[in-house]
Amino acid sequence: MTLRLGRLWLPFDFSIKSMNVVIPTTKTLVILSPGFPKDEEDSTCLPAQQIFVRALNQLYPGLKIVICAFEYPFLDGSYSWYGNTVYSFDGWNKGKLGKLLVWSRVWRKLNTLKRENSLSGILSFWLGDCALVGKYYCGFHRLRHLCWILGQDARKDNRYFRWISPKPGELVALSDFLEDELTRNFDVKPDFIIPNGIDAAQFSDVKAERDIDLLGVGSLIPLKQYNIFIELVGQLKMKKPTVRAIICGKGPEEEYLETKIEEMGLQDNLILTGEKNHPEVLRLMQRSKVLFHPSSYEGFSSVCLEALYAGAHVVSFFSPMKKKINHWHIAQDRQEIFRLVEKLVNDPDASHESVLPYPIQESARAMMKLFDSSM
Repeated sequence: MTLRLGRLWLPFDFSIKSMNVVIPTTKTLVILSPGFPKDEEDSTCLPAQQIFVRALNQLYPGLKIVICAFEYPFLDGSYSWYGNTVYSFDGWNKGKLGKLLVWSRVWRKLNTLKRENSLSGILSFWLGDCALVGKYYCGFHRLRHLCWILGQDARKDNRYFRWISPKPGELVALSDFLEDELTRNFDVKPDFIIPNGIDAAQFSDVKAERDIDLLGVGSLIPLKQYNIFIELVGQLKMKKPTVRAIICGKGPEEEYLETKIEEMGLQDNLILTGEKNHPEVLRLMQRSKVLFHPSSYEGFSSVCLEALYAGAHVVSFFSPMKKKINHWHIAQDRQEIFRLVEKLVNDPDASHESVLPYPIQESARAMMKLFDSSM
């Protein structure tokens, strides 16, 4: 049997075996995500989503969580991640037909999960193909579906939006910024906002020396604008020759950025470390005075929240929330960025106390209440 999505007919399995009567007893939340860590050591894959799932485990030990990872890891099968079952469908870069086959296989897996469990609902990460499958599966089976809008999926070029046609009550925005962005682009305002949170238990209790003036953490892609970061270090060096800066991350712009560092003579001041595991990044944050996040678009970076808890000040071009967050400084242009950062890195009396605007436990509770009001 097939299901029609606009002009597409998808080969989903509605065979009679999916109608077998089973009395499910285990309350289960299914999460649909483009990717998920391949094992418990994979700390760099979606760290914010990792700590969200771990918070659910901590707060709701009787809740079974199953993750369906559409694209990553690059394996076809299932495995256990901190006691949670992950089904990986290895759909990365498979083309249109391959993508349709992944959706069909996910649908059949959802049928199996529904037979064997009492589903609380389905949570989709990002307003993309995960939300597309989740929306129609839940509509067919009268289950609760929520989509967590997490970043660039709120932009106007999101081609999945018209296929999904989501209602406000199905949408959870990560931030005020993303709520406004989606409303402006698609004239649909999410009913809910649940921000990123951090897990304070991941941070070391050992107090470190603030020997790093400026830190950057993120993918080395044009959107993140790390060329501005390098130019800022060049400006700072004119007044502070010993300025020390680090950028952690990997991406297609790495060679271009290395060349720019050499051209500006900043080899002794700025290091590109490549990708670091999550615990290492947190330790660097605890040694940093300022985290500069130069991205041209940002829904709500968990990196910024982690830096705040690590005691660093955050400087960026965007404010994710309308409410002011302590130690998070918003600049309108590059000149203001320089003034803010210069003041912060040279101020011996600058406060480096921990700031915790959003604990991950609050985010997890808020999400589960949308699925089950008794939680």
